[in-house]
Amino acid sequence: MNILEKIIDHKKKEVEEKKSLVPTKLLENSIYFKTPVVSLKKYVKRSDKSGIIAEFKRRSPSKGNINPHAKVEQVSIGYMQSGAAALSVLTDTHFFGGKNEDLIEARKYNFCPILRKDFIIDEYQIIEARSIGADAILLIAECLSTEEVIRLSKFAKELGLEILMEIHSEKQLDKINEHIDLIGVNNRNLETFEVSIENSLNLINQLPSGVAKISESGIHTPDAIRKLRDAGFDGFLIGERFMKTANPAKACEEFIKSI
Repeated sequence: MNILEKIIDHKKKEVEEKKSLVPTKLLENSIYFKTPVVSLKKYVKRSDKSGIIAEFKRRSPSKGNINPHAKVEQVSIGYMQSGAAALSVLTDTHFFGGKNEDLIEARKYNFCPILRKDFIIDEYQIIEARSIGADAILLIAECLSTEEVIRLSKFAKELGLEILMEIHSEKQLDKINEHIDLIGVNNRNLETFEVSIENSLNLINQLPSGVAKISESGIHTPDAIRKLRDAGFDGFLIGERFMKTANPAKACEEFIKSI
């Protein structure tokens, strides 16, 4: 069992427990549930923005603690002041040290698109995402069937959310459907955990028109951004590059200035 399989196995149990503790009717009473969303797709394509989706992440299964004491308010505001196009907030607790309250806090202080970064396997999590102020959700093609991607993305659209579908390889391209707003190419090999932006460059010409194209993971230099942008990518999801520093917002600002 690889790490993704372990995460999904744990997530299934977690979701069932949450369903029993917090009914959907309660989630639907949130002040955020029916507020208009901010388009992630539009923001990453804006010419006055950097295209960077700056991520708030405390730890990861592969790296352990990255920045466990980081403050959401300080980092998220700093990211946006630095010129990031959008925010990504990890809400998985067991493996990434995040929580729903992190996204709620980011929403409180920022008017920008916020991606809920989690492992979505159930409609309940999409209702939850809407209730905490997310504008978009992540669907990981590697851990969902074609039918599940269609069902979950359609449901998210009905709630007004945008969908970023993440792929790792060419074989997942057939899971793209008309409800998908953004395609993210993850540069991490799930078997070896090696990371290379060549994965994005190899897949760019096979991505459909009409969606925003995002490169994820392993983006460490401004040169990588320039290469990916020239190839046709609209957005770039960066987390660890900023979060591993003492001042993530400052690292983001310096990075964007040097692009």
